[in-house]
Amino acid sequence: MTSGPLAQLRILVPESRELDLFAGMLEKKGATTRRCPLVQILDLEDSTEAEAWIGQLLAGDFRDVIWMTGDGLHRLIGIAEKIGRRDAVIAALKRSRAITRGPKPTRALRELGLPAPWLPAPEPTSQGVLQAFAAEDLTGRRLGLQLYPGDGGQPLLDGLRARGAIVFPVTPYRYASDSDTTEVLQAIKELVGGQLDMVAFTSSAQLTRLLGVARDAGLRDTLLHALIRMPIAAIGPVIETTLRELGVRTILRPERNFHLKPLVNTIAAAWQTSRLPHGGAA
Repeated sequence: MTSGPLAQLRILVPESRELDLFAGMLEKKGATTRRCPLVQILDLEDSTEAEAWIGQLLAGDFRDVIWMTGDGLHRLIGIAEKIGRRDAVIAALKRSRAITRGPKPTRALRELGLPAPWLPAPEPTSQGVLQAFAAEDLTGRRLGLQLYPGDGGQPLLDGLRARGAIVFPVTPYRYASDSDTTEVLQAIKELVGGQLDMVAFTSSAQLTRLLGVARDAGLRDTLLHALIRMPIAAIGPVIETTLRELGVRTILRPERNFHLKPLVNTIAAAWQTSRLPHGGAA
């Protein structure tokens, strides 16, 4: 029998990019992981619009650039490298101010050797980015905005434009389904059948895919009922907000430092102190 602070915990891990790392961290603490990667980040099939955005950056069109994800920065640098403009893009970014939504884009900037000025959002959400500009007049301000696939960044785009900013968005990557639908459907059946105790979401795209497969199979309401009855781990406030909108109330989230290690520690602390129902949902 396994031992450790997560002994007896059966947890669904839908992470893709850092699946082995995340699952391994949980397993070292005694958890039994059910690996089912849901979403994979891929390069754009057509990078024309992203290349045009890079051209605007190089022309000095943006005083500030808002980075929503670390992957977005890395993918744009990759596109710039393909067109022979990597060094020019990095030089242009050094002349602009970076606004970061959370630690991952901040880390990506450091990895590229990009110095301050940075303006970190007070919390890693779209609302947090808007709050970062609270003391500034955005009327006529030209902003570059790196988005992620889907419509999750639309409230930020609308909020900036409502304050008079002229916003130039770019989405430099796309999502692709990782595990095939049959595998995802099997994981859903394990969730609704009480064979799993928890899910650990590290992106909203994972939740969207899970619900989409359940909907197509006629199991969306059944899955939601199961998620509402069990504790759900969420790496940050964006996923937490989405879960609460769906009616989920038992959510485990690090208070700060929204990375894998704090998330694993949060799960372990809750499980070990019996705040979670051992052996399955109540």
